Amino acid sequence: MEEKYKQEFASCIKVVMFGPESTGKTTLSRQLARYYNSVWVPEYAREYLQDKWNNERKTCEPKDLLPIAKGQIKLENKLAKKTNTVLICDTDLLETKVYSEAYYLGTCDPILEKYALENTYNLYFLTYIDTPWEADDLRDKPEQREAMFNAFENALIEHSRPYVILKGNKKERLQKAVKHIDKLLK
Repeated sequence: MEEKYKQEFASCIKVVMFGPESTGKTTLSRQLARYYNSVWVPEYAREYLQDKWNNERKTCEPKDLLPIAKGQIKLENKLAKKTNTVLICDTDLLETKVYSEAYYLGTCDPILEKYALENTYNLYFLTYIDTPWEADDLRDKPEQREAMFNAFENALIEHSRPYVILKGNKKERLQKAVKHIDKLLK
């Protein structure tokens, strides 16, 4: 049952965009996939929660987190088979864990927590909050961007994840990310 949250073996390098909402993760994911002629794993929660909003006018609830985690890993495992170089992940389960703790009184489902900590990636790109806030149906806390950035960085430090902070405009972020991915590919 719990295996549906586990990463399958992949022969590629996996990097994750990580950080608060509206900090350029999806834009950079697409740019990097194009640059490396590879694939990127979209954020499953966006589609899932947009559908929920469109159909029920409800936002994320704790009961949504395991289906989101399951969908994210299923998508990642499927797309990892399509590359042998680098897989660009728009998010991971550790990000879902950070949001769970921030939004639901410091709690996280034990299954989500287990796989958020067991699943591994070669490098995290922590996106800084120096991008303009873009409102949409799902984004809801522009005033808490700094606190959320700190929560994301603290999670990376606490769980000993390798990471690089990306700041600046789209071009600067792309150049810095490419420099670090190229080192992994050597």
